[in-house]
Amino acid sequence: MALYYYVRTKADIIALMHDAILEDVLIPADEMPTDWREATAEISRRSRNALVAHPWSLASLNDAQFGPNAMRHYEQSLAALRGTDLTTARKITLTAILDDYVVGSAIHTVESLERARAAEQNPVTVRDAMVFGQGLLSTGGFPELAALQVKANAHIDRDPAADFPAMDVDDLRDQFESGLNALLDGLSHSMRIA
Repeated sequence: MALYYYVRTKADIIALMHDAILEDVLIPADEMPTDWREATAEISRRSRNALVAHPWSLASLNDAQFGPNAMRHYEQSLAALRGTDLTTARKITLTAILDDYVVGSAIHTVESLERARAAEQNPVTVRDAMVFGQGLLSTGGFPELAALQVKANAHIDRDPAADFPAMDVDDLRDQFESGLNALLDGLSHSMRIA
């Protein structure tokens, strides 16, 4: 209750937490790349890293009110596009697309890391899940997945779980980078960014 002496409501606490997390996202002015693509990529990286570092924030901060660091973050996102010929509407669209990709990647990363931790703590659950999945594949109702399994089995001569370990932090970061580059390529082309 002592906290409520300084902060009036739960919404205020959430806003302060959101603002504190967004401080990690901000790029110091002297480190901001001048190229729009490099700048938006760095903002996206920092945003994803902050979300992954605070996995609870993905669900807990959805309703947070904008604070000073949220405004600074959006200011940087728009400033990164200053040298382009995009209209204001297209700048807003581009930043929204990147934000959606970043949040989706962060959710995927957090879920993947949680599943890997759970599998490590309880390998029997993994084995049971694989047996259950094999049973579903054997019904013939999943031809595309079964075809993937046949191709994978051609390369497996021992425990499938050992051959397909869970993705680690580096794998998930590399996957994010590949997707980010593809997304920026597509946005550059579709929006004809000069």
